[in-house]
Amino acid sequence: ILSGNPSINRLVRFNMQQAIYLDIALFFPSLLIGLGGLISSGAGLTVPPGVGEVFSDVMFGTLLLTLAYCAVSSFLGKEPDSIPLISQAVKDRMPSMDMLEGGTLDNEGRFIPKMPERREEDDKSDEDKK
Repeated sequence: ILSGNPSINRLVRFNMQQAIYLDIALFFPSLLIGLGGLISSGAGLTVPPGVGEVFSDVMFGTLLLTLAYCAVSSFLGKEPDSIPLISQAVKDRMPSMDMLEGGTLDNEGRFIPKMPERREEDDKSDEDKK
């Protein structure tokens, strides 16, 4: 929720949003492996314990490298925007200056967009529909 607050630095908001997306992205593979193990044990198949350990090591390594990349990029003042799929999703969700034009912030720092003005033609077409 703080990641949508425009009064917070954009780099901080970007990193918060990216952390949420990364958490979700790393949750699903673990869920699939857990369900796969449950289904295979229910079917009477045995999966060697080394397979699960290798998967966990790969997931941890991916997380560690991603966190290191984000920390170094942020320390240098750059957006860590090279994480495949996740960074683009965060960029699409981040408010831009075009979106903020004409809006205001309330007392809690939430953005209130400016409502478009209605034209007389719109009012007439609404009356015609009735």
